[in-house]
Amino acid sequence: MKIIFGLGNPGLRYAATRHNCGFLTLDQLADKLGCRFGKKELDNEIALAHDGGERILLAKPQSYMNLSGFPLTRLCAYYKVSYDDILVILDDLSLQPGQLRLRRGGSDGGHNGMKSIIAQSGTDRINRLKIGIGAAPYDTALYVTTPFEREEMPRFAAAFARAADAALCWARQGIEAAMNLYNRMPEESGEK
Repeated sequence: MKIIFGLGNPGLRYAATRHNCGFLTLDQLADKLGCRFGKKELDNEIALAHDGGERILLAKPQSYMNLSGFPLTRLCAYYKVSYDDILVILDDLSLQPGQLRLRRGGSDGGHNGMKSIIAQSGTDRINRLKIGIGAAPYDTALYVTTPFEREEMPRFAAAFARAADAALCWARQGIEAAMNLYNRMPEESGEK
């Protein structure tokens, strides 16, 4: 089994905000895999899919961002899933809007959700897929919890669809293949 864990904040107030890139990507991925969210388990909203012979659990933590590590570690313990078989999807202020970056591990990069995951799991060797939201032009906490502007939505809708493809590539072919295919802006790789 693999777990794809999208970071975000629960509730309608945060639904279309920059900090919810993980949730928004999982919605796209659930559509691609033909599964639906709705079941609650261990402080997560989950969707279970089968892809080839692999079970894939999509999870949206229902704690707030700063406590994301607790729901993830509970899922890992319950399903006996190794941290190597997890992909965390999150927003990143240091990347250009819409840019993707897959990594095998590393620091929390100042992201409170990732900080909680590293603290609770005891490892920084967790695969992650970052979605660029650009540097905050004003207060960071306000910026990440503010909805996308209407003119930004086409770029981010494309980024979420591409991120869903990248997550599926990770599940099927591993982190190296996904990094080679998706760690470039679409215009750099000739994609449209």
